[in-house]
Amino acid sequence: MSEAVQEEVAVLHTNLGDIVLKFHPETAPKHVENFKKLARSGFYDGTKFHRVIPGFMIQGGDPNSKSDERHRHGTGGPGYQVNAEFNATKHVRGILSAARSSDPNSAGSQFFIMVASAPSLDRQYSAYGEVIEGMDIVDKIVNLPKDGRDNPLPGNPAVIESAVIETR
Repeated sequence: MSEAVQEEVAVLHTNLGDIVLKFHPETAPKHVENFKKLARSGFYDGTKFHRVIPGFMIQGGDPNSKSDERHRHGTGGPGYQVNAEFNATKHVRGILSAARSSDPNSAGSQFFIMVASAPSLDRQYSAYGEVIEGMDIVDKIVNLPKDGRDNPLPGNPAVIESAVIETR
């Protein structure tokens, strides 16, 4: 009798429910290790999904989103950058990918989860995982009432209460 291979996953415990992420270390090892390191250090705890676009994606991972200064949401990071690891993973519903500026090597802590396909992102952003449980929670988050900057309104935030790395 052989045991199933166990692997590390991330569990994002949000105020709306849990999202479980499986990693793709074979295609983007630096991004996977960076996410795990930040999650283990508590970096993501208390951050919000600060950008939600129905028919596209939800974005989180900005330490500035802990602040009520909403104009700063989306501008923060861990103080370093991770070089791009573009790969053949298609940006389809459920894919986890690294957010960045116009500089391909500017990813840090911010990430996004696709709610629909966006072929224009393929090989332009570093995809490094996928949702294996909790797409219903992602769908709740993407449909939150939002302002003109696609930031969920203060009365209806989507907060990552804790991000935990587990072996399953």
